[in-house]
Amino acid sequence: MHISVIGGGLVGVTTAWYLLEQGHSVTLIDRARELAAEASHANGAMLHASHTEPWNTPRAVGQLLRWIGREDSPLLLRPGEIPRLARWGLGFLRYSRSPHHVRNTAVNARLAVYSLQLMRALEAQLDIDYTQRHAGILKIFHSRAELDTAVASSELMADAGVRHETLTPAEVVAREPALGEVESALSGGIFYPDDACGDARVFCQRLGALAVERGLTLRLGETVQRLERRDGRIRAVETDLGRVEADAFVLATGAEAPRLARQAGVRLPIRPVKGYSATLPVAGLDSAPHLPIIDDARKVVITRLADQLRIAGTAEFAGYDTRVRPQRVATVLRQGLANFPALATAVDTSRIDRWACLRPMTMDGPPILGESGTAGLYLNTGAGHLGWTFAAGAGRIVADMISARPPGIDLTGLTLERYR
Repeated sequence: MHISVIGGGLVGVTTAWYLLEQGHSVTLIDRARELAAEASHANGAMLHASHTEPWNTPRAVGQLLRWIGREDSPLLLRPGEIPRLARWGLGFLRYSRSPHHVRNTAVNARLAVYSLQLMRALEAQLDIDYTQRHAGILKIFHSRAELDTAVASSELMADAGVRHETLTPAEVVAREPALGEVESALSGGIFYPDDACGDARVFCQRLGALAVERGLTLRLGETVQRLERRDGRIRAVETDLGRVEADAFVLATGAEAPRLARQAGVRLPIRPVKGYSATLPVAGLDSAPHLPIIDDARKVVITRLADQLRIAGTAEFAGYDTRVRPQRVATVLRQGLANFPALATAVDTSRIDRWACLRPMTMDGPPILGESGTAGLYLNTGAGHLGWTFAAGAGRIVADMISARPPGIDLTGLTLERYR
């Protein structure tokens, strides 16, 4: 079959790769002029089955409401977005209840473990260098209550194969000496040995180049404007540069997916949530950490990528506003460097690369994969803050469904059917 994938980020490129492997002819369309130009460009760089909790914890919901309009808060709800969040927000609140949240954490963990296994297989098969490291991820905590909550959540994910080790503050510093300055402020940590990190943009572009060698047709700098539906089936798409026919289409456009899906009569419970990142040079700075670190209380992740340090985080509900707001980047940077006082004074802040992107967040947490309910249209969207982690697994699952192959994992809780 000829399949057209709409979206040139991690999710779209991995889907295209697995479709090619299964013998299909594939065309990938993206509005940007290069792959990984948007949400996959400068993300947190972590491949983590350990951080798969949906964002709508009861605690996070309370914080979001308390911090409405506060520019310096890790979670920011802009007042102008409140009317547009009404229906989605009610679902977000409903799914924050404990039974739903526990179930959806397990769903995400199942997909994440599968996806990381596929990533290892791709590395072995293709020998792609994307500054990857398989040294695990360290999550740190500043209060005993936060640590106890995270340990309980980690024990739930253990059933899906997510291994973890609870650490004292001294053991945290033994793992990552750069945290020695704040040891007295820590209540402990959790180490996840099977997690990894790497440059998502580099991976996406290099896998895309290999896919082109295998026959992928790239149509970059081309915007899909309309889905053409005839006899109840999506037959083609119209772009600003022409028309593309295919036997099936995969919608992998992240936060933009609901706009196109609506043309096919498909309503997706997804809203854009903006995240920010700052990438700074740390070559020769002994005070910079080497292990990837998650500071859950501050809503930031800190990842070493060779001679650079990536600090990413925050969740901003601001609709489709893609502006990089310097104050929000400064908040991310401040929250990340709070754990490394010596580094904060040594780093050259004039050489920081600032980035913002829109993450597609479902109201319950897991992504939406597979059939859309309209013939010829498949979905691979809604991964939220886990797009890098889910990319390989989600791409393989959607490719398997198009090829009528049995998926590698149970898809309960991962399809659009769960909302019906």
